[in-house]
Amino acid sequence: MLLGIGNPLRRDDGAGNYVASCFCAPGWRTADCGTAPENFTGLVRRHHPDLLVLVDAADMGVDPGECMVIPKERIRDVGIVTHQLPLDFFIGFVEESAGAIILIGIQPKVVDSGEGLSPEVQEGADRLIRVLEKGEVGAIPVLGEEPEASA
Repeated sequence: MLLGIGNPLRRDDGAGNYVASCFCAPGWRTADCGTAPENFTGLVRRHHPDLLVLVDAADMGVDPGECMVIPKERIRDVGIVTHQLPLDFFIGFVEESAGAIILIGIQPKVVDSGEGLSPEVQEGADRLIRVLEKGEVGAIPVLGEEPEASA
């Protein structure tokens, strides 16, 4: 299951909403949660997904459009805070109803009033969609972890 989170009226904060609206893969359910993912707890509890992927804009100090998995203990460090309920609370509330929960952040460039993603963020969101459609969630780097050197 994939839940997109954000406010599309604040430009790149709508990256999660964009991913949710464009993502389509067999066996997946998607929902655009807007700024209130807590309104979708019933959906998660009803379907008990093996994997719950949350996608949201997050200030991770990387280049705009970069995507990273955000560990639960780092969520408050990177949030843009346009949600009604902090995401770590939301995760705590639904974690018994999902096998695994992964939060993927997309680094925004512009979080001002307005519509439409910046080109860098739209490209990053499109890359993320392709990675998720291929089932390669494990290929997304984790915030705070060094990438493994290839031999």
